[in-house]
Amino acid sequence: MPDSDDDIPISFDDDEEDRMERLLDDTEYDTELGVEMAKDAQRVAAGELSEAEFYRQYHEDVLEEFGEDDREISGLLDDAGGDGFADRLSGLADDEGLSRREVMKKGGAAAVALGLFASVDSETAAAQEGDEGEGTRYGMTINLNNCDGCLACVVACNEEHGTSRGANWMYVFTYEDEDQGDENFLVRPCQHCTDSPCTKVCPVGARHTREQDGLVLTDYDICIGCRYCEVSCPYGVNYFQWGEPDVPDSEIDDDHQYDERGRWVGSRPPKGVMGKCTFCVDRQDGQMGEDKIGTTACEEACAMDAIHFGDMNDPESAPNQHLREYREQQENDQSYPNRKEHTVSTFKLMEERGTDPNVHYIGNEPSPHAEQVEGPVTYEDAGIVDNRKEEVLDNGAMANTEGEEA
Repeated sequence: MPDSDDDIPISFDDDEEDRMERLLDDTEYDTELGVEMAKDAQRVAAGELSEAEFYRQYHEDVLEEFGEDDREISGLLDDAGGDGFADRLSGLADDEGLSRREVMKKGGAAAVALGLFASVDSETAAAQEGDEGEGTRYGMTINLNNCDGCLACVVACNEEHGTSRGANWMYVFTYEDEDQGDENFLVRPCQHCTDSPCTKVCPVGARHTREQDGLVLTDYDICIGCRYCEVSCPYGVNYFQWGEPDVPDSEIDDDHQYDERGRWVGSRPPKGVMGKCTFCVDRQDGQMGEDKIGTTACEEACAMDAIHFGDMNDPESAPNQHLREYREQQENDQSYPNRKEHTVSTFKLMEERGTDPNVHYIGNEPSPHAEQVEGPVTYEDAGIVDNRKEEVLDNGAMANTEGEEA
């Protein structure tokens, strides 16, 4: 629940619900169920609904509609109960042959609350609670003051991953806003949220958070194209692959498609499957060479030094160093060395939604009154397609976009 009177519960206006319904009506699956789950998944991230209650509330409906319920369960469950939920967690061990530790990673505190195990050893407790700051957690710092709207990052992303025309995993929005000058930019990849609504609604477990580095990925082999992840995401970063991809499978090296677990999560999706920014997962797995680990195509293409990618848990990583240097210069009241007038803002997109995005921004945060305008370089000039449908930046974050429609 909201912590104070200043916390405003998440609400969804008619236009947003109409957009969700329009997207889901194009699938063979239950539209009403998808809309309600999407809204409640965002409420879970915002702390307005417990994850256990969310799971329990939709468990029977998901089973009836999809024949399974393999939604991602985080380790943050604080109350469980309900026979269906208990059966699900128990089944993890029985059907998949998982160890006690592995069940705890999937079910977290719920397993303890349900009494699935009589005791919890220290190793299991660590898996349940998650040691914040340990391990790898990939993210970005994007300095909007440095961006000049050239769209090189968008082009590089499309070329590296073989995405179809219009299915841009990166977007650069040019906008005008009150008291922010004539021209501002917002660079928007997937935010790879720590508490992602999209993973909470996927009935088959295709959309998932990779344990080793926090990347939010889609397993193309098992995705059924229900688009529930698309409508649950507040950032508008998902794309449904309607037709056969522009780049055929024969032109993509298997090493760039399958991650080190053997799951098909890289490059563009096949027909009928959801796709989005992967933070260049094949690079992070070393499949493009050791020198590419900790880099992304968009970062390499940015001549303005706006995009900084790396491990957010490493104080010396590129994104953390850039943030630290900027903040130190703020403290010293010095002008930050970039092409624009000095600004003092750092922010995360729609941070009030509780998703804990792993992309940090330096520069102006768009207000709810921001309006998109033509950029200095048009998408047509860059040889790519802009499929954005709305012209107003939603909640100071970004316009919702719809995927490639060809």
